[in-house]
Amino acid sequence: MKTLLLMRHAKSSWKDHDMEDIDRPLNKRGRHDAPEMGALLKAQKLIPQLVLASNAKRSTKTASLVADELKLDDGQILIRETLYLAEIEQLLKEINLIPNEVETALVIAHNPGLEALAQLLTEKVISMPTSCVAHLQLPVNNWSEVSQDTEADLVELYRPTKQKDKKEKKDKK
Repeated sequence: MKTLLLMRHAKSSWKDHDMEDIDRPLNKRGRHDAPEMGALLKAQKLIPQLVLASNAKRSTKTASLVADELKLDDGQILIRETLYLAEIEQLLKEINLIPNEVETALVIAHNPGLEALAQLLTEKVISMPTSCVAHLQLPVNNWSEVSQDTEADLVELYRPTKQKDKKEKKDKK
């Protein structure tokens, strides 16, 4: 059994419309939500041995803020160009390369690929707004076994407090 945490990067800034997408930084909410999610993972005792993050500035900063909360070493964070706007097939390729001694891994990437992967593996409709973390249990012994046919259990879907409060208000209407 392996634990896979899929996290969409924290909220990014759109202030500079001329900036390349890959270079967009986190906005104020993103700088708040990323460490909150790191603290939540720590409280849930979901400490990844390895973090794979897209090379987009918003993803690398998300990874850094989460890792700081989890007290991870820099060597536990791997930045992957191949995760930038990756679709299901590329996400699976990166997951398949995770060393087998890793029991819990965190992948920080982008929608729509990340959300599509979570839905494919769990066979559930999952909405992953920014900073959302999907906690999946995979019925595999080796990361190389994870495929489009893997049937994962969705243990929990975590959202930052402000998003959770907003969703609860909307659900009550």
